[in-house]
Amino acid sequence: MERITIEPSGALQGTLRVPGDKSISHRALMLSALAPEHTEIYGLLMGEDVLATRAAMIALGAGISEPEDGYCVVDGVGLYGLLAPLEHLDMGNSGTAMRLLAGILAGQRFEATLFGDESLTRRPMRRVIDPLTAMGASITGDDGRPPLVVRPAGDGLRGINYTPPVASAQVKSCVVLAGLYAKGTTRVTETLPTRDHTERMLAAFGAPLEVDGETVIVRGGGQIHTPGRIDVPGDISSAAFWLVAASVIPGSDLRLEGVGMNPRRTGILGLLERMGGAITITNEREVCGEPVADLRVRHARLRGIDIGAADVPAAIDEFPVLFVAAALAEGTTVLSGAEELRAKESDRIAVMAKGLAAMGANLEERPDGIRIEGGSLRQAAVDAAEDHRCAMALLIAGAAAAGAEVHDTENIRTSYPDFLAHAKAVGLRP
Repeated sequence: MERITIEPSGALQGTLRVPGDKSISHRALMLSALAPEHTEIYGLLMGEDVLATRAAMIALGAGISEPEDGYCVVDGVGLYGLLAPLEHLDMGNSGTAMRLLAGILAGQRFEATLFGDESLTRRPMRRVIDPLTAMGASITGDDGRPPLVVRPAGDGLRGINYTPPVASAQVKSCVVLAGLYAKGTTRVTETLPTRDHTERMLAAFGAPLEVDGETVIVRGGGQIHTPGRIDVPGDISSAAFWLVAASVIPGSDLRLEGVGMNPRRTGILGLLERMGGAITITNEREVCGEPVADLRVRHARLRGIDIGAADVPAAIDEFPVLFVAAALAEGTTVLSGAEELRAKESDRIAVMAKGLAAMGANLEERPDGIRIEGGSLRQAAVDAAEDHRCAMALLIAGAAAAGAEVHDTENIRTSYPDFLAHAKAVGLRP
């Protein structure tokens, strides 16, 4: 069990380029493997979650070079060219990899088993098993949890009309990817909009897909082609730690370059601005169908706000560190409609509530959210429960307060392997 001690920090200064977007990196590897010929990927996240996807696609027959400084070349096998793996596919800690790959494997003519680490084994997979089963797939799990055994559909997959019961880009993407292999048309309609990286990238690959409002429509039996090159923008979920750190630590002034600004991912910016954050957006541009910009964030006096269910999907991964902002703001922050946070790599509401309470925060944990009374934090030893985002959020809390000793930090490597190096570069003291 790894632990990191962080000391109180002075003002944060400097410029960072955060690692490549994790969600886009997964999709880039998967779709490049399903395309013919080769695709060059730049800015690929080198975290353990993405490397698990790389290993899985290699095991399924794709040729993928060893990533170097975020660059790799994928020699795809075509939509129907995957091969039966010789071993079970290890998804590590990645729910995204498991759920998306389940959709792809549901359309194959061979059996494959997906498994992961202890944390992933606790995560609910019924949400993808049910729609894939409705499409004709044969998938079994351990009471709706990994490992998942995906067997060939006897008569092939069939298209369905599906409305996910939870707002989840992973579920939407799983069904859409399965729809590539289905007979007829598959329609996925969301009640709340979630990140649309899969739709954007499928369009770049020329997939038979269209988007009508909140409905994604994909026709089976088609093909995809390689765009030749994919540039992965910086991950706004990783940038969120620095957005909050600079906002709450006096005197801070940070610049973050090349951050992905997908409108379905920028909820953290809107929430911090509502809290009084000082964030400037410059150099807006588009890269491979994804909006990108540079961000400048300075210290500001934050205030508590109310956050409802409609705010949740666009900031779902950023709430652990947003709880830190709330704990150091003036007034009260109330989050509701966020039950999905309990089904992430950990129960993020419970883990962050326990950690911040140990640091002196006045809060109330609720079934679908949390109430946090802003104030100050004290030094404490806290447990991140093997959750990478909780670990980094609690380290930011310690830096902004009187220090902290954070336990179970090893999974930081899954999404931000350079986090500690970047922390030191801008003035933190881990």
